[in-house]
Amino acid sequence: MNSSQTMRAVVLEAPGPVEALQVRNLPLPEPEPGWVRIRVKAFGINRSELHTRLGFAGDSVTYPRVLGIEATGVVDLAPSGEFEPGQQVMTMMGGMGRTFDGGYAEYTCVPAGQVIPFHSDLDWATLGAVPEMLQTAYGSLTVGVGIEPGQSLLIRGGTSSVGMAAAVLAKRSGLRVLATTRSAAKAETLEAIGVDDVLIDAGDVAAQVRRLLPEGVDGAIELIGTPTLPDTLRSTRVHGTVCFTGMLSNVWTVEEFYPIDYLPTGVRLTAYAGEADDLPADVLQGFLDDVAAGRAVVPIDTTYDLDRIREAHQRMEESTTSGKLVVVV
Repeated sequence: MNSSQTMRAVVLEAPGPVEALQVRNLPLPEPEPGWVRIRVKAFGINRSELHTRLGFAGDSVTYPRVLGIEATGVVDLAPSGEFEPGQQVMTMMGGMGRTFDGGYAEYTCVPAGQVIPFHSDLDWATLGAVPEMLQTAYGSLTVGVGIEPGQSLLIRGGTSSVGMAAAVLAKRSGLRVLATTRSAAKAETLEAIGVDDVLIDAGDVAAQVRRLLPEGVDGAIELIGTPTLPDTLRSTRVHGTVCFTGMLSNVWTVEEFYPIDYLPTGVRLTAYAGEADDLPADVLQGFLDDVAAGRAVVPIDTTYDLDRIREAHQRMEESTTSGKLVVVV
């Protein structure tokens, strides 16, 4: 328990530039029955929080608001007894950072149903990078694309945290992985996590894919957004699947959508947006165990402390990262 009954948190009073993020002292939140208070040890930075800061989150957000759609830490208080104090847990989504205060804080309160327990000796920075990144990558592969061992996968936006996590999971599943980056200097980063073919993205990735795989890839994960989606669709074989998952471009709608003209014949387009219950506890634990054993990696770009939250957001907004930005509390 925090003896002062206060905590430090990052507060957004209203949408705005990076200066709108303020580190302040707030009262320690009290969990309602069926909720859990978590002592946050680390949290990942996500573009969802950038969208909220810039005012793109819609009318569901009220201000002031503590941002953060995920958090990793230990149970501090569970009044209904679902978890024991000290249990290592992760949480994500479910309205965090939008309809109620999120993970950019020393403590956060969330519904017990979106809390995932785990056991690990990995450092908190590594653990803090995992929840939303793994949930999104795993769901995109299994639900969105439905990829099978031995098939090929294109990741459009390969140096994003989700893109790198998807590459790690795909290689563990025996896939041939193609991943894009706009910067040739980042090719080595992708190769280091097992990417088979690094494609420099100047707009026409489909031509590069077809030179390697004339019929196209079996599946693709679109993380850039609608500006690159048509080219990603052209990179995919007949009966292949493209999963629309991310919007790194901050553009996520298609104006005057005419399906017959927009979609290549026989190519399937799906989407993925998951919640905490879309990441099974055994999948999380298995991934953490593989990381501890050296069989998988967690792609982290930079680790910050709470007082450097503006710097972290600025780097995310500039899209200069390769991997996850993590704040250790």
